[in-house]
Amino acid sequence: MNNIVLIGMPGAGKSTVGVVLAKRLGYRFVDSDLVIQEAKGMLLHEIIEERGIEGFLAVENEINASLNVRRSVIATGGSVIYGKEAMAHLGENGTVVYLKLPYEAIKKRLGDLNERGVTVKEGQTLLDLYEERIPYYEKYARITIDCENKMIRDVVAEIMDIFRREKRRKVVL
Repeated sequence: MNNIVLIGMPGAGKSTVGVVLAKRLGYRFVDSDLVIQEAKGMLLHEIIEERGIEGFLAVENEINASLNVRRSVIATGGSVIYGKEAMAHLGENGTVVYLKLPYEAIKKRLGDLNERGVTVKEGQTLLDLYEERIPYYEKYARITIDCENKMIRDVVAEIMDIFRREKRRKVVL
């Protein structure tokens, strides 16, 4: 097993689950939003303000497509799924896991979308964004974890169980 790549809506718990999962596996934790901020010397919402949504998505795609890490849990930004090159690269170098939450749970968890650096087009609601992104998450995910009403430790345990079973299956084959 190489990398584990977590995708899902903002507020789904990618960073939180990612840190705990990385600790349990003895892996490195990489938050791709922080990598973007470090590379550009700006906060996500500042990049969006300066370059617009399309400009931000291009930066996000470029940086995620060039991530060169091994034995890492990578928490991606919610909009990474718009970058074909990024998703191809992440999928080739790891197992993509979709942390799935229903809309109402996402809505409850999120605060100010703009302050969080969420790429929302003018006039677009959170529900619009949710419905737009779900097909992408489902398309790219190799594994989907339903996170509704689950504690972080339960989500981490479920992911670890899947990978343990997969590892045993490969040994048998």
